[in-house]
Amino acid sequence: MTGRRRGLAFSIALVTTLVAAVAVLLAAAVSNGLVHSAVVRAAHERLATDADLVADLAPGRPLNTRARQLRLASGLLVARVSAAGEVRGDIAVSPADVATLLGGRSLSGNRTVAGRELVVEGRPLDGGGAIVLAQQAGLSRATARDLHRAELVALIAGLAGGALAGVLLARRLAGPLRRTAAGARRLAAGVRGVHIEPHGPAEVADVTDALNALGGALASSEQRQREFLLSVSHELRTPLTAIRGFSEALADGVVEPADVRVTGGTLVAEAERLDRLVSDLLDLARLGAQDFRVELGAVDPVALVEAAADVWRQRCTAEGVDFAVELPASGLPLVRTDPVRVRQIVDGLAENALRVTPAGRPIVLAARAGGSDVVIEVRDGGPGLTDNDLAVAFDRSVLYERYRGVRRVGTGLGLALVAALAGRLGASVSAGHAAEGGAAFRLTVPAATAVTPDAGSR
Repeated sequence: MTGRRRGLAFSIALVTTLVAAVAVLLAAAVSNGLVHSAVVRAAHERLATDADLVADLAPGRPLNTRARQLRLASGLLVARVSAAGEVRGDIAVSPADVATLLGGRSLSGNRTVAGRELVVEGRPLDGGGAIVLAQQAGLSRATARDLHRAELVALIAGLAGGALAGVLLARRLAGPLRRTAAGARRLAAGVRGVHIEPHGPAEVADVTDALNALGGALASSEQRQREFLLSVSHELRTPLTAIRGFSEALADGVVEPADVRVTGGTLVAEAERLDRLVSDLLDLARLGAQDFRVELGAVDPVALVEAAADVWRQRCTAEGVDFAVELPASGLPLVRTDPVRVRQIVDGLAENALRVTPAGRPIVLAARAGGSDVVIEVRDGGPGLTDNDLAVAFDRSVLYERYRGVRRVGTGLGLALVAALAGRLGASVSAGHAAEGGAAFRLTVPAATAVTPDAGSR
């Protein structure tokens, strides 16, 4: 079992504390070098000034008197070089440095004497010989101790500041994230209408806004599902009620022999209606599944439309509806698609048109070139659709709910099924106004199909 993960607040506080510690340690390491360099520079400047003072004093005064004037108590070391090269004093001077000084040149640099690093300044004297002043190059123990104490205080202050900044940052980030996570758990538990007030940085607020949008989308989707289930339940109940009623009448013997044929026809019609509804539901479910089959092949759109026209011409004639076919004389290019699914779309659109078109009005089945695409069109002379209807024509059950009881409607699934099938074929559908006075539905199939075996066929 996986252990409990550390919280964001702890991680942020830990990281900021470690960063502060590393920063303070690096600053201390750099500052030590800088302080040492500054101390050496200051010692050189001070010794150079003192050496110049000694060299400028009146030659007749004794050297030890002059040296005492240089505050020997501060740790300054003094040596005298005679004109003959003899060295007397607190430090030893190398022969090379003696030669430099007796040659009339000043001496300035660092020297290691008896294991100690010294800052050395030497000046030749006017009366002959030279004076050499020296001082320890590094910090004194007391000064070093004070410096280390200051560095320790800075380290502690940096760690405390880093930890405090981490805690404050963690609270600013973790608080809104906890509230967002709690809201997500409520959504997962089925609670709807959850709204989380955005807080914290912009990125955290964006997460909250996205979760609020997701909650709204879930609520809307579930509301549509409930409406769809209610609509389907109503549609299923209507033919089932008719079938049950007529079946009971037949079983009870209350149907006259002369009416048996009519009753049987009614039962068959209601059963067919029920079968269409169930078939549409199954097709919609399969369209969202991976096992929905699309068989691709070279299809002649003219031949497909002519075959469909033979069927729908007879059906329209039986209903008293005028039927016409419009095809280009020069033919149309082949398309690579699934002819069975395209025919299913055409039949669905024609079925929809025949349902709303009154006797004496036209239905037109047409095919034409649309640039590099092929457009198959079903137009009717029915009541048509408003501009608002066109925007939602392929939304499931929207037009069904809008016109139920106003005009003849189907199952509420036909146009949604058409749109879904077209999408799986790499085609597109659109709705518009027909010149015949009703609605026009167009299926646009690319001449170079967008469907590949990986994208939609199995």
